[in-house]
Amino acid sequence: MTMTVPNELNRSRWIPWAFVGAFAVVFAVNMLMIYYAVSTFTGVTVPRSYERGRGYDAVLAEAARQDALGWRAEVTLVDGMLTVAATDRDGLPLQGHMLGVLLRPLEGVELPLAFTPRGSGLWTAEASPPRPGQWDARLTLFGPDGMPFDIRRRVVMP
Repeated sequence: MTMTVPNELNRSRWIPWAFVGAFAVVFAVNMLMIYYAVSTFTGVTVPRSYERGRGYDAVLAEAARQDALGWRAEVTLVDGMLTVAATDRDGLPLQGHMLGVLLRPLEGVELPLAFTPRGSGLWTAEASPPRPGQWDARLTLFGPDGMPFDIRRRVVMP
């Protein structure tokens, strides 16, 4: 008499391999997530953020000084030309000189701007970012007495 192995034992042999396969999929997905976590944006946009954070009272004092000036600035980017119009507390045009950059913080791209005064509180600079999208205009207007006025605006390059 020959003894045969029951069919139920043969049918259940795949169960341990199913567990091994499931763990292999979980392991592969975790490795993929670790790769993307390490190789993409670090989240750091400001170097030495701790030291900079400790000096935040100075930032608040500077913001209060600028608010007390009452100066206002309009920044526009049209057809590759960045235009800044600045007025004082009474709405009169400001005089002085302007420095600044266009910045794309996530990519670390920084484009210097060369401003030309146009009179009546207007300055223009050629701005041709290499890619469309959002850019931060970080500008400093130095008034007639050399008083700095920081201007931070987000502009969109179509």
